[in-house]
Amino acid sequence: MKVLANDGLTLSGINALEEKGFTVITEKVPQEELVSYINAEKISTLLVRSATKVTKEIIDNCPSLQIIGRGGVGMDNIEVAYAREKGLHVINTPAASSESVAELVFAHLFTGCRFLQDSNRKMPVSGQTEFAKLKKSYEKGLELRGKTIGIVGLGRIGQEVARIALGLGMKVVASDLMIDKTSVRVDFYNKQYIDIEIVTEPFEEVIKKADFITLHVPAQKSAIIGKEEIAKMKDGVALINCARGGVIDEEALIEALDAGKVSFAGLDVFVNEPTPSEKIITHPKISLTPHTGASTLEAQDRIGEELAMQVASILKIS
Repeated sequence: MKVLANDGLTLSGINALEEKGFTVITEKVPQEELVSYINAEKISTLLVRSATKVTKEIIDNCPSLQIIGRGGVGMDNIEVAYAREKGLHVINTPAASSESVAELVFAHLFTGCRFLQDSNRKMPVSGQTEFAKLKKSYEKGLELRGKTIGIVGLGRIGQEVARIALGLGMKVVASDLMIDKTSVRVDFYNKQYIDIEIVTEPFEEVIKKADFITLHVPAQKSAIIGKEEIAKMKDGVALINCARGGVIDEEALIEALDAGKVSFAGLDVFVNEPTPSEKIITHPKISLTPHTGASTLEAQDRIGEELAMQVASILKIS
């Protein structure tokens, strides 16, 4: 049986599938050629990340297809309900990239708190001639310890963010439509640990209390953070979005950054991917990454291995 990993797969994932007897193809097939390629090669499993879209056309016209797998959490690029109605298995790897995304949240937080997004632009240009001036402009950095982080969406990634925040000595408040409370375990190097219970609060309360707000929600029909929500936040709040483009109103964000209401933002996802707004990507108060939340070697290995395990289990291959 053949597996097409159209957005790539790590060597560990390829090896795990090949050990089960699968032929793994990692050649990138253009979107418009997918139907003909899947049929010509009699592909049984299509594995994707965020680039390839699994449309109704593919589902309807590829009779050999049995499994659609998404390496990662969100499945906005797959017609999930339709595929399952047609009898296909749709799988993903919700736990594999939690740590990687959570760590990127803090990369953006540390970057914004110490102006790295701006100093990394300006130091190569004027660091030799205006060193003292630059030093002066970046002297009002912030520490995370003792500050309050508001986590919107307390699923696997949100809980991992809470775990790191607690380890840093931060206060954690969180909101989630489905979770009333959860326990987060913080481990230490000598096998000691503590369990911290987090009781969720209404969204409106969380955004009022937090010094930093990070979003971990699925794709939405409209932004959940806009002008009205920003107005209710603390002056100098910071916003991090490593979830989905569009959950923050980008125009409202720029306006709030320019006015000083929001001190900085960290964005890994954007409204118009893969062509984000020029105003966003050139703004000196925004730390930027090109949708790389799950892009660590460790996460990619976990994703590949977990997909391989699920595919083999569905097809009853031991």
